[in-house]
Amino acid sequence: MDRIGVLVGKNGVVKSEIEHRCNVKLSIDSKNGEVRIDSNGDITKSQPFKAVDIITAIGRGFSPQRAFKLLDEDMVLQVVDLRDYAGKSQSSLERIKGRIIGLEGKSRRFIEELTDAYISVFGHTVSIIGSIDGARLALDAIDMLASGSTHKTVYNMLQRARTKAKMDRLKLWESQE
Repeated sequence: MDRIGVLVGKNGVVKSEIEHRCNVKLSIDSKNGEVRIDSNGDITKSQPFKAVDIITAIGRGFSPQRAFKLLDEDMVLQVVDLRDYAGKSQSSLERIKGRIIGLEGKSRRFIEELTDAYISVFGHTVSIIGSIDGARLALDAIDMLASGSTHKTVYNMLQRARTKAKMDRLKLWESQE
């Protein structure tokens, strides 16, 4: 419900862009936050699953600009429910969110930089938009932090993975010559 205004956008511009780019028709119930997605004419050009991902991303705290990155073929959305780690304890949930965000957002930014993914911590979830590999790596980092690993351990894992990916790209490039 908190994100209905962002989903619709000023003068309906975000809603219209989703409809246009995904070739769907959106019906948004502002009383309960329910969104209905219908095909808009030519079903072969309709992308209702992309529309669902974009709407979910906006609902989970991403800006529409970042959510529209999901239209790229190699981009995925992952949503992690932190209650799986915190149980019913609100204080544990807040502690885990704080570990993921870090002081002044430092931890979240560092994970984003090392994985080339976007992260949104909203409510009881953490959402990730990124390539398949980047989203998986960010998901691993969030899992480690939520499970109690130290930030240093997580950062070292991310650095090793980034170095390995660079080396793999370099080997691929060399083999093509």
